[in-house]
Amino acid sequence: MDQQPRGRGRGVPAQNVWTTRAETHSRSTNTGRQQSTNKQPIKDIPRSTRKFEEACAQIKASVDKHVAKLTEELSDSGSEEDETNNDNSIISTVLNLYGKSSSELGKIEQVLKDSLRSGTSVCLICIASVKKSDFIWSCTKCFCSLHLSCIQRWAKDSIYFQTEAASDQLAPGQFVDPRKFNWCCPKCRAEYPQTAIPSTYYCYCLKTQEPRFDPWLVPHSCGSKCEKLLQPECKHACLLLCHPGPCPPCPQTVSVTCFCAKSPVETRRCSSQTWSCGKKCSKLLPCKEHKCEVICHSGICPPCPKKSSQNCLCGSKKEERPCHSIEFQCDKVCRKMLDCGHHRCETICHAGKCATCPLALPRTCPCGKKAVTVACTVEVGGCGDTCCKLLECGIHECAERCHKGKCGTCWQMRVQSCRCGLKKKELPCYKEFQCETKCKHIKDCRRHPCNRKCCTGSCPPCDQVCNRPLGCKNHKCTSRCHQGPCYPCDRTVDITCSCGRTKITVPCGRERQTKPPKCSLPCTKPPDCHHESRTKHVCHAGSCPPCKQTCLKVSERCGHICKAPCHTSVLVQVAAPSQKRAGPWEPEQAPKMEIRKLPCPPCPVPVPVTCLGEHETADWPCHLSVPSSCGRPCGRELYCTNHTCTKPCHVVSMNPRNCQQCEEVCSKNRPEDCTHPCGRGKCHPGPCPTCTKLIKHSCHCGLNPQLVRCNELSDSSAPGSTPSREQLLSCKDRCPKLLACKHRCPLSCHSGDCAAQLDCVTTVHVSCPCKRIKKSMACNVRSKQPAISCDDICRRKQDQELKLKEEKERAKREEEERVNRIELEQFQRKFDKRRNKDRRRPDETSAPPSRPIQFYFLIVAVILVAIIMAFMWSRV
Repeated sequence: MDQQPRGRGRGVPAQNVWTTRAETHSRSTNTGRQQSTNKQPIKDIPRSTRKFEEACAQIKASVDKHVAKLTEELSDSGSEEDETNNDNSIISTVLNLYGKSSSELGKIEQVLKDSLRSGTSVCLICIASVKKSDFIWSCTKCFCSLHLSCIQRWAKDSIYFQTEAASDQLAPGQFVDPRKFNWCCPKCRAEYPQTAIPSTYYCYCLKTQEPRFDPWLVPHSCGSKCEKLLQPECKHACLLLCHPGPCPPCPQTVSVTCFCAKSPVETRRCSSQTWSCGKKCSKLLPCKEHKCEVICHSGICPPCPKKSSQNCLCGSKKEERPCHSIEFQCDKVCRKMLDCGHHRCETICHAGKCATCPLALPRTCPCGKKAVTVACTVEVGGCGDTCCKLLECGIHECAERCHKGKCGTCWQMRVQSCRCGLKKKELPCYKEFQCETKCKHIKDCRRHPCNRKCCTGSCPPCDQVCNRPLGCKNHKCTSRCHQGPCYPCDRTVDITCSCGRTKITVPCGRERQTKPPKCSLPCTKPPDCHHESRTKHVCHAGSCPPCKQTCLKVSERCGHICKAPCHTSVLVQVAAPSQKRAGPWEPEQAPKMEIRKLPCPPCPVPVPVTCLGEHETADWPCHLSVPSSCGRPCGRELYCTNHTCTKPCHVVSMNPRNCQQCEEVCSKNRPEDCTHPCGRGKCHPGPCPTCTKLIKHSCHCGLNPQLVRCNELSDSSAPGSTPSREQLLSCKDRCPKLLACKHRCPLSCHSGDCAAQLDCVTTVHVSCPCKRIKKSMACNVRSKQPAISCDDICRRKQDQELKLKEEKERAKREEEERVNRIELEQFQRKFDKRRNKDRRRPDETSAPPSRPIQFYFLIVAVILVAIIMAFMWSRV
């Protein structure tokens, strides 16, 4: 984004013009010309707009780069294939086994050539080229090749959309089985079942799975024989190598005759084995009277076209009818007396003898439960049982006695669902329940809802007026509401040129895209500037071109004549585009422009001017001929005597206060260890004052902070100063640090290392391993003496304690054994008592057989052994 120079001289470039007079004069002249052409200063572009344009430019550059790369790859692949593959040799290899007939292989040869060229096969789904190494699927009807992934997605989407469309037409609660829908080829619309959705890449002959690309074979081919059954079916297989497109006609030779079998046998190609000799067929037709007069043909002969006089089945009527329709019925009822002698035949025109009287056959009562055989003159009455016929409701049965005629109305109450299935209500069975719910399904126009109460789902066609805007954008459609686009508007509009003397007629709506007709007459529009007339030009559309004549107005400020082009009526930009582009593919919107009267540009005549600081004199344009700053620093010494004036060139005065005040902080060197700024703050003449601020400094041990003067601390660093730095920073307390013996340092707050362990006099207590012998001594003494060991008394005491512990364990084991014996005796007594009780039951015949006493003693012994082992295990 362009930046305009600041300050006076807005049209002058932001550089130092105070160099040489020749450069200054040329620059000022160019500046005047530039200002004469720029009628209005350009507004700053918003940051968001600039970022959007940069993003669009990057996207467009990326797309161009991608397109160029694809073009280069295609050209490179084409050149490599031309160098490595010989198309004619590949085609001749594929067609080698067919024969030398080229007229029947024209189509398949063209398909092979297209498959060998790069970029000729395009997937109709993704609109991308089908490469020779891509996985493909070929339609069995139109033989177009598509990407395998594309056709899989196409088939699934087709089934999904059909299922959704069918679901919209169903009532609530009903479902659609998606398995009944088929998918179709995108090109020929040939339908395939869902089981035919491809999942694996095969060659053209469907023998090899995922064939590898071979530059010496047809792409996507396995290289073996096709061997597909030829069409029409002749029980012969294709002899070509695996190839795209349809198989050629069968090349085998057979001996056949014509359709009528009158001509001698000929040897012909299997694909054209059916032929006509051109003679009349002369076969006897089904009427058995005439012969076929059609030229030798295939299939059965057509019906006999001649007419003959024929009788109806009953023989009462005779008509002239086509010969091939031998039998026909008239409308007369037979009315012959039946065998019973009481009734007549009611059958319409029939051949042969009339049937038996239907009333003489076995008949049933009105309800159909009882069958009787009576004379045809006797009427069968009711059986007296309940009718039990199904009523009109289709749910309940008739509860009356067996009767003749129609059953009555069903009055039983039942819960009925409305037609739409949303609500239920208990009503008499014969009444139909309709709810008040309005149908929300969309009608066939796909715009308006049905709104019919209790709709069954079969919504009526929409009867509203379409009323959608037509393509002309001027009128609305008056047809019944419908799907798809409306018919185009049938009206016309006259378009005239700017002067209105030439016109053309176009369809309504085309007036926005149609340019006005060209007119060769001169333009008659008056000038909109201060000149008396325009430059002559022919009639045109839009506004006239801007006036190119010289302005020639006299400037009121300097009296010079304006030599710029006419600027009384100039088209200028007043607003930026209101909407942003969605991407680089959309055209840029034009900004809002208006015709305005602009003032004369600044006068560019050069005039000598001296700068304010009297540094130099240079030529400036007339409109800038006022003394101004040259931009150089002033350079005079300030009051602080340490800096010079850095203000741009300003008015020269003898008073130094005219220059800037020194606002810099004092930058003189501070004393050692002093981190405070100068007490006077700003820059000043002479030396800085002494720093007397208190400093909070930690002592040597780091526990107690010390307050000292900044100048005292900095002076204490000098050798021989009193007090020294060691004394100032000492808190006089005992040092908190620990020695190697884990005792506190005996010295006061100090710097450096603490005292050695030999200087530690802290009292410590020492004992033997059994804690009986105890002594007290100093820490430095303990480090020099050996450790205290146990004596004979200590050892005798330890032996007594060990014996006492063993005696307690022995007594505990004896007590546990006594308790186990008592429990065993109690168990034995309880077991003997139960055994005696069982012996006192002689009346029980199904008692279990007695066991010997040794068996029970064995069980008791096993239990005791287990208890003892568990006790011993717990002791271990």
